[in-house]
Formats: sequence, structure tokens, C-alpha cells
Amino acid sequence: MSPLPPRAGRHCHSPVNSLHATVYFSPDFTEELARLGIEDRGAAYFAGRAAAMGAVGPGVVTAAFYNFRHDLIARHLPAVWDTASPDTVLAARLRAVDTTLRRLLGEEAVASAEMAEAARLALRATEGCTRHARPLYAAHADLPVPEQPHLAYWHAATLLREHRGDGHLTALLDLGLDPLEALVSHTATGKGMSPRWVIATRGWERQDLDAAAGRLRERGLLDAAGELTTAGVELRAELEDRTDRLDLAPYELLGERDVARLTELAKGFTVAAALAGGFPADLVGKG
Repeated sequence: MSPLPPRAGRHCHSPVNSLHATVYFSPDFTEELARLGIEDRGAAYFAGRAAAMGAVGPGVVTAAFYNFRHDLIARHLPAVWDTASPDTVLAARLRAVDTTLRRLLGEEAVASAEMAEAARLALRATEGCTRHARPLYAAHADLPVPEQPHLAYWHAATLLREHRGDGHLTALLDLGLDPLEALVSHTATGKGMSPRWVIATRGWERQDLDAAAGRLRERGLLDAAGELTTAGVELRAELEDRTDRLDLAPYELLGERDVARLTELAKGFTVAAALAGGFPADLVGKG
């Protein structure tokens, strides 16, 4: 087997993951969970993403999600499972995926040969994933594969997302970036979640972000203006490289030609979703 081009897996994962993420920004998702009685948006997110692990408590979710404030999670879990069971939540999530992708991509794209091809390729890639030390991936890997291609593609995207994400947390721990330092340093790259979104969705407050920035400055990773130093840029690059190495197997299994094809298909779907308003305009940025 010939080696993949540098960062080919990362370049494939990015658009695959982006389309996966649309459901959590979708009004269809919040409406489906609200019909179950889960009306708080935070509770809906935690339930929707954690349900594959069962009726878990806040400690498990804090560990698996990494960059959310524990107190915020504990506000909603395990109480949310008294409102709706994990299986009920998973069914509602899949209904939201269906309506979201149909709305963002259109019926023609959902029923297209390209969607079926993307599902086939993405599912093939997941055969290279491994369960050990990857709790979110492993939980989702136990779920059945939906029959319809667009749902199968989203399911495969979930597996690839959580597989890479679980490995990314290992790399963060190894490089000594705590949850807030990970968020602040990512925001400083210009490609991470904006501080407004971090505060609104992760449960942290401005002083928490400022304290993390102070710790990063003490390590020489941020300058006085909040920009990454040379050392900070190098650390973030090393973080992504380590994550790539931990996530290489699915893309090695798929092979160079099929990785390139899946990347092409995924980019097309993700661009279409973005043009249809699938992502908040102010999600990413330093401001």
C-alpha cells in the first residue's frame, strides 16, 4: 500500500465533519428534541450527541466532550433522560438529519448517485477505525447503519468525526492543553470557534478565557495581543500532526484514489450546505 499524500486524511475529514455538524445547528434538530420535551438547546445538544453512550451522567460527558464546563453539563444530565430515553433521542436525531440534509442539499442531491458513492466510501473508511480508548466513536459504532444513503453517509461521517475527535483529545492531553487552553489557542489560529460562541455554548465566562490566555502567555504560546507566538504556531501544528497520525488508519484503508474522491464529494455537499445557510455566520473567528 502506497503512503497517502501529507495531510490527505485531514483534508478529507474536514468537509466530511462539517456536513455532519450541520445537524447540531439545525432548527430541525431542536424542534425534534423539543417534541420529546427537551426544550433547552444545551440539553438537546448534550442528549443528542451523548445518547449513543446510553443514559450517562455528567462525568462521562465532560470526559468525552472535553471542552465544556462540567457545571453546564451537570445542569442537564442525567436529568434529561427522565424526559426522553437515549433510544428515543437517537431516533429523533436521525429524523432531524433527514430533514436537515433534504433542506440544505435538496431532494436531487439526497437521491443522487454521488450521495450513494459518498456513503459507500465513507463507510468503507470506517472499517479502519478502532474502538480502544475512543469512547464516543465506539458508542456510535455500535449503532445500526441507516439504509438510506444520505443517512448512511451522515452516520459514517459521525464515526469518522468521533474517531478523529477521540484521538485529538489524546493529543491535547499529551501536549498539556487543558480544555480552555485548547479553545483559546484554537481561536487564536483564526480557524476556531469565536469567543462569543465559546461563552454561549461551552458554559465558560470571559474571565475563564482570560485566565487560560494568561497561562498560554506564561508558556510563551500567546503574545500580549492574544496572537499565537512562533512556539504557539508550532504547538498547534504538532497537535494536528499527532491527531493525523492517530487518525490515519481509516484513510490508509480507503487508499489515495478513494480518499481524493471522498474529499471531492464531501466538499461539494458541504459547500452546498454552507450556501444554504447550514452554519452560523459568526461561528469562526477571533472576535
